[in-house]
Amino acid sequence: MTVHFILKLGACLNRIWVYHNLFVKLLITKKTREDSLAVPINFVEKSPIPSGATMLCGFPDVGLVGVLASSHVISELNLVEMAYVDSDLLPPIVVLHEGLPHAPIRIFGNDDLLVTIAETAIPAGGVQRLMRSFVEWGKSKNVKMMIPIGGIPVQNRQDIEEPKVFGTASSLDMIKLLEQKGVNVLKEGYMVGPQALIMRYCAERSIPAIALLAQSFYNYPDPEASAATLNQLAKVTGIKVDVSKLFEKGEEIRLRAKDVMKRTQRELTKMKKGQEYDLPLYV
Repeated sequence: MTVHFILKLGACLNRIWVYHNLFVKLLITKKTREDSLAVPINFVEKSPIPSGATMLCGFPDVGLVGVLASSHVISELNLVEMAYVDSDLLPPIVVLHEGLPHAPIRIFGNDDLLVTIAETAIPAGGVQRLMRSFVEWGKSKNVKMMIPIGGIPVQNRQDIEEPKVFGTASSLDMIKLLEQKGVNVLKEGYMVGPQALIMRYCAERSIPAIALLAQSFYNYPDPEASAATLNQLAKVTGIKVDVSKLFEKGEEIRLRAKDVMKRTQRELTKMKKGQEYDLPLYV
């Protein structure tokens, strides 16, 4: 009886310890969320922002498709920096270009186009607030359309010579636009990450938006997938850029972007990016 009692007591104490750890974890999570809600997100505007512009959004995702596409557009169209994001939700880093420090998330543009580029992984704990802030900022500038660019991970990407690009939209009118322009519409499935949140918040705020998502590698920078999205972007919006450098300098781009890809992959895992392989329940 004594041994049996001791065993039962041990099992009981073990359960209490498990519940205690779970409770402490929930408290820490709640405190972390509350702290993040108190952190301000500031858009520092260096020059007047045009009203009614089209806004491209390139945030780190699978294959860094959006980041590479945004970077290429900025370079090819000689866009100038108009604003940057300042927030303690972001890692304490600066990006050095030609020896000068810059914020890791910046907005470039001209009279008709705004292009957001993030040169660091977006922390999973702050991605919702950051993306909502971008949508609200775009709304305040009366953007004509928001276009997040990203990738869809495919396991046989190495066997695909020309990645397909799929589109999704914030409204039926935007779906019709994609269909009229000959873009494959992603009608069923999951989206996870910054691009998914932008689309959700644009739909909530009645902001016209389309997402262009190319088949891409999950773990490796994919400039060819970025080129595919930009070709579709030209069909939908008329914004045309020469994408030949994305092919010619593919290996150089992959080497330069590999560290950002590693950090991005860690954050995507926290965001449950793998759920994009699942089938939706609703029919």
